[in-house]
Parts: sequence; structure tokens; C-alpha cells
Amino acid sequence: MGKLTLTAFVTLDGVHQAPGGREEDRRDGFEHGGWSFPYDDEDFGQFITEVFGRAGAFLLGRHTYEIFAGFWPKVTDPADPVAGKLNALPKYVVSSSITRPEWAGTTVISGDLAKEVTAIKGNTEGELQVHGSAALAQSLLALDLVDTVHLLSFPVVLGAGRRLFAEGAVPTAFKHAGARLTSKGVAIHTYDLAGRPEYGTYELPEGVA
Repeated sequence: MGKLTLTAFVTLDGVHQAPGGREEDRRDGFEHGGWSFPYDDEDFGQFITEVFGRAGAFLLGRHTYEIFAGFWPKVTDPADPVAGKLNALPKYVVSSSITRPEWAGTTVISGDLAKEVTAIKGNTEGELQVHGSAALAQSLLALDLVDTVHLLSFPVVLGAGRRLFAEGAVPTAFKHAGARLTSKGVAIHTYDLAGRPEYGTYELPEGVA
């Protein structure tokens, strides 16, 4: 079975909304779109190239899919490490409103998410990758379908915006699997799914008053 990986950008206060542009997602009156842009550098680009190099297929939420579909098909250089993969590999979009996608290689998922994603994982060579797609990512995490999370923490606090790990998220434990730091201070941590959290209590040893 293939491996489902999630690559997510978050601020230090956990905001996941509109990292790539001012007009990317203005829901709830969000005014801080494009907050990841100042932190782009060679280290960041190298990491993204490595991630896309492992891709076998992509699973995207409707909003992220529409952003990608409006940009990446116009990048026609097959040597581009991101466009080359996105344009050539299978893409699955979870949507009840998209019926006739124009981006070649796209399949629409509108049924049982757990059943369909499990089937796609089983038929994918390489990673089934989720990029952005916060609402979809939250659903996949709740269903324990995400095997690995690449969490990129950017050194900025916004104080507003939609958060990836929102109130009501399913309690989940992860195992830390790797870390690196870009020259502009983006902390990239990789976590593998480990199950449910364990709990304990810090107590004084017996006989200590």
C-alpha cells in the first residue's frame, strides 16, 4: 500500500490559511494572505523538490485544487520539479461541486472518503501527497489516514486565521522522524503517525513532603 503524506505550512500560532498569496483565501475577513512568501530560499526550494520527487499521485481539497489548476498547467517546463509532477501524475480532488475537471489526469472523489482514499493508497506507487487542503487534511487526520506529516513552521505570528489543528481535532500522537532548518528560519519537522496519546502525571516520589 502507498503512503499518504501531508505537507503543511503553519505560523507559530498555528495558522494554516492562505500562505501563498494575498487573495488565496480571504474567508472570515483574513487579511494576512501570502505570509510564507518572505521565507522562500534555496533550502526551502530543495525541500520542496525532494518532496515532489517522491510523489506518485496527489490528493487535494477543492479550494487548493482550484488554486493549483489555475497556475501549474501554465508552467509547461517538464523539468520543473513541481509542475512536472503535478501535470503528469494522477490527481484526486475531493469535491461535491466539481463535476468536469479541466486539468488533465484529475479524478473527482465525492463518496466515502475513508473507503476511496484507502483504495487510492493501495493503487499508488510512491507517495499519495496532500498539499495545503486544510479541511481535507483535518478529515484525513481524524480518520487516521495520514501516515506522515511534514510540518513547516514559519517564524511569524498572525493572531488570526484558520488553524490546521483546530479545536475538536482527534487526539493523535506522532513520532518525530526528522528535522531541518532553512536559512530564513523555517523549521521543517517530519512526524509519523503513532496512534493515540499516552498520559501520565508528574508526582513527587514517596516520602517527599
